[in-house]
Amino acid sequence: MSNILDGLKYSKTHEWVSDDDGLISLGLTDFAQEELGDIVFVNLPEEGDSIVAGEAFADVESVKAVSDVYSPVTGVVAQINEELLDNPALINEAPYDAWFVKVSDVEDSEDLLTAGEYADFCKSEKE
Repeated sequence: MSNILDGLKYSKTHEWVSDDDGLISLGLTDFAQEELGDIVFVNLPEEGDSIVAGEAFADVESVKAVSDVYSPVTGVVAQINEELLDNPALINEAPYDAWFVKVSDVEDSEDLLTAGEYADFCKSEKE
């Protein structure tokens, strides 16, 4: 079973959301990185870019495929994780430490799931 952390919120497109002192961090869940396999490349937006809830803001390339990463929130990219550009394997190694972007000026968010709700959702995805 995938590792799901309490205290985070989750989207049905397998992104996690964390509120860090007013900045919202976004990343891929453990479930997502397991499904994708070894991630070899990540494409991130620029700082200052606007992102919109429900729309792709980044993509990752794994040995299996290229996949979009969807934003669960609407806001402005305040910071990108430069470390991922040099070492995308961090997403596989520690998905909850490997945040993609930090977002400010958040105006809107999708209906996010708690850890328990997300665990149930992942279980239904596997069936």
